[in-house]
Amino acid sequence: MNRLTCFLICVFVSETQGFEIPTSGFPEFAEYGNLVELTPGKFQFVPENRRYQRSVSGESGETMEEADQVTLYSYKVQSTITSRMANTVIQTKVVNNSPEPQNVVFDVQIPKGAFISNFSMTVDGTTFTSSIKEKTVGRALYSQARAKGKTAGLVRSRALDMENFKTEVNILPGAKVQFELHYQEVKRRKLGSYQHRLHLQPGRLAKHLEVDVWVIEPQGIKFLHVPDTFDGHFDGVPVISKGRQKAHLSFKPSVAQQRKCSNCSETAVDGELVVMYDVNREEKAGELEVFNGYFVHFFAPENLDPIPKNILFVIDVSGSMWGIKMKQTVEAMKTILDDLRAEDQFSVVDFNHHVRTWRNDLVSATKTQIADAKKYIEKIQPSGGELKLSKIQKNVKQNIRDNISLFSLGIGFDVDYDFLKRLSSENRGIAQRIYGNQDTSSQLKKFYNQVSTPLLRNVQFNYPHLSVSDVTQNSFHNYFGGSEIVVAGKYNPDKLEQLQSIITAASANTELVLETLAEMDDLEDFLSKDKHADPDFTRKLWAYLTINQLLAERSLAPTAAAKKKITKTILQMSLEHHIVTPLTAMVIQNEAGDERMLADAPPQDHSCCSGALYYGNKVALSSVPSWVNPSPTPKIPMPVLGARVLEATPPPHVMRVENDPHFIIYLPKNEKNICFNIDSEPGKILNLVSDPESGILVNGQLIGAKKPKNGKLSTYFGTLGFYFQSEDMKIEISTKTITLGRRSRVSVLSWSDTARVINQRVLVSVKKEQTVTITLDKDMSFSVLLHRVWKKHPINVDFLGIYIPPTNKFSPKAHGLIGQFMHEPKIRIFNERPGKVPEKPEASMEVKGYMLTVTRGLQKDYRTDRVFGTEVSCWFVHNSGKGFIDGHYKDYFVPQLYSFLKRP
Repeated sequence: MNRLTCFLICVFVSETQGFEIPTSGFPEFAEYGNLVELTPGKFQFVPENRRYQRSVSGESGETMEEADQVTLYSYKVQSTITSRMANTVIQTKVVNNSPEPQNVVFDVQIPKGAFISNFSMTVDGTTFTSSIKEKTVGRALYSQARAKGKTAGLVRSRALDMENFKTEVNILPGAKVQFELHYQEVKRRKLGSYQHRLHLQPGRLAKHLEVDVWVIEPQGIKFLHVPDTFDGHFDGVPVISKGRQKAHLSFKPSVAQQRKCSNCSETAVDGELVVMYDVNREEKAGELEVFNGYFVHFFAPENLDPIPKNILFVIDVSGSMWGIKMKQTVEAMKTILDDLRAEDQFSVVDFNHHVRTWRNDLVSATKTQIADAKKYIEKIQPSGGELKLSKIQKNVKQNIRDNISLFSLGIGFDVDYDFLKRLSSENRGIAQRIYGNQDTSSQLKKFYNQVSTPLLRNVQFNYPHLSVSDVTQNSFHNYFGGSEIVVAGKYNPDKLEQLQSIITAASANTELVLETLAEMDDLEDFLSKDKHADPDFTRKLWAYLTINQLLAERSLAPTAAAKKKITKTILQMSLEHHIVTPLTAMVIQNEAGDERMLADAPPQDHSCCSGALYYGNKVALSSVPSWVNPSPTPKIPMPVLGARVLEATPPPHVMRVENDPHFIIYLPKNEKNICFNIDSEPGKILNLVSDPESGILVNGQLIGAKKPKNGKLSTYFGTLGFYFQSEDMKIEISTKTITLGRRSRVSVLSWSDTARVINQRVLVSVKKEQTVTITLDKDMSFSVLLHRVWKKHPINVDFLGIYIPPTNKFSPKAHGLIGQFMHEPKIRIFNERPGKVPEKPEASMEVKGYMLTVTRGLQKDYRTDRVFGTEVSCWFVHNSGKGFIDGHYKDYFVPQLYSFLKRP
């Protein structure tokens, strides 16, 4: 059997052993120090980087000492864990001291399943920044402009549970280079603790080597421990400060401490720095944390009696298991059998092209039966094999019952691991690769302990409130001791005063109903007092869980259409949250955009994406959240000028205006995008929304490019004015400042700020260098997007975009270039025909009593990609929208930034 090598465990209900770590012996928490520069991983130098020798005088005469041509100036790591959500930043600085150009490779190992969110590097004063693209778009951009002497990539590592991010640059003599990588992951509880692993491998001595880990847990920290992973070399170097809810680890060895020996030039920093901890748990119903429109529910009850298990061990004895694999499996099975409890029942099945059973029925785990089972396993001789994987999959599906979970183990690198993962995922279990070049027995034992101690069955989470939405997987087959179930979702903070959860589950003795209430205000107060806490952790954790859940669902989608729907949602969320997933790629480029590198995600590995922080059953297709499907056509148009919806997935159909300026009006009844441009001049003020009855006004003032291009001067929105008459409040947003005026009071904010200003019914939120959001009465909002360009660009200038979500708060008298389309006109597009340009067909459009010739074309939507934008197909109306908009575009000029539109 060439393609399948596995050790399968079929579990009806299973059991797990945890382990304990002492909770005493740590100093009380001390106040954090200042935030240091950031940076784990392996930092390598390619063979071209050689060393040279220099003469050094000493007492015994002249000796030779090696000196590096490339100096590792700093190697720094910073991790912050807020309620299991870990953000890690890696930074290195290098100087080329040699007289020749040198190649430098930045090669970092990160945990499998972590999401890379950002990367930047500065090479001799030239800065490269990153953006996340749909994979095919990223590859197209890369092919247009490849970097000179630079490469980047994200590849699967053969190391256990790791991936590599790698980039290579060639630096000139005397040049400096700095790398910085950001990634995020959720800490999974296994065997009673969370483990945060940082792979440190600088490859040489660093002048400054600093690692800082902050742990902020509102539940309280039960214990925190840093095991010795460097064979005692760094005794006393890690410094731990621990308080009730916060802890800090500092690892800063000097150059002398980094040396393998006192006169060695090699570094001893080569391995993993591990932080192990757990949190306090006082209630069986778990911890419900609510913040910033998202909630997270952590569920890990203790002190429950294990459920007696009925377990069937299924062992592959085909020819591919011959030799060391079979020997390792036999030794591991003997160890696992010794762990069975007297109340458990078990049997053993082995298979190749035939199936044999040790016992026809499950038997009690008595000492006699266990001894006999060991003798049976020891006599197994591998041979034959079923080669057709689809037949194996079909056989399992036909013979396994709904109350059985299938856990699969694949030994070695030649196993068809993807098949094992799919097989287990379809049958309420998980798969694990066992690395044959390491201690196989301990790996098997660890996996078995991890999945074989169920304390609860059929765990269901319910949140009985209409304001709760987009909840991640909330149904679980089993809860295993030492692990944790995590459920996350959204809530409407304006309509929800108290969040309640109800959990139902079956324990060893009874049916349980557990209830808990969230503390709605305590968390915000706690986070505000700690400068290292991540105030965005609930949103990130929800996104991490949701994307992983959808990746798992995507692999199980029964039809191409279902897979396409899920893929679309994953892609939207990946772009919105700026993370590299199997559907996206990271484009790294310089400011001019003429040098680009591309970092693709490795092929999807479902073992990292269980859909929740728990080993449980797959989510039935009927339980996939409704928001996976494309959003229904909105009943009210959505006017937009190139902005995205703050922290949500942008709606698929919107109105938008961008650049000089391009309008795209979506007509939901007709399901059409209609485009037009406004060709005006700098200084003119255009009315976008004018609603005198509601007292709401939005105007935009045009600015021009630095000089004409191809004989035409482009114009953009440089200033936007908002006026709310009932509040007598004016808000002026330019590319430099945000000015708020109410009666005689004026406040000025900068785009470099992150701030929230509340004034009566109006809330203004500024997200640094990105967006300004204005909310009126909590049910009408406007978002403004800032576009920054290279300051030395010969033509382009900074400009603004605006997004207006759908609302029924405008009156029937609302008008303006955008406001008039809140009431959709009737249109008919027909007689589509070839145009003057082959790729731009023409058609006839009947609208408002006019017959217009329109052209099919593409415009840009910058909501999810503020640098390159995404293309939107539309029918283009010529002559500045004449015939489609009411009157002439000059009718929408107003004299002042806060003037209402005067209609004839």
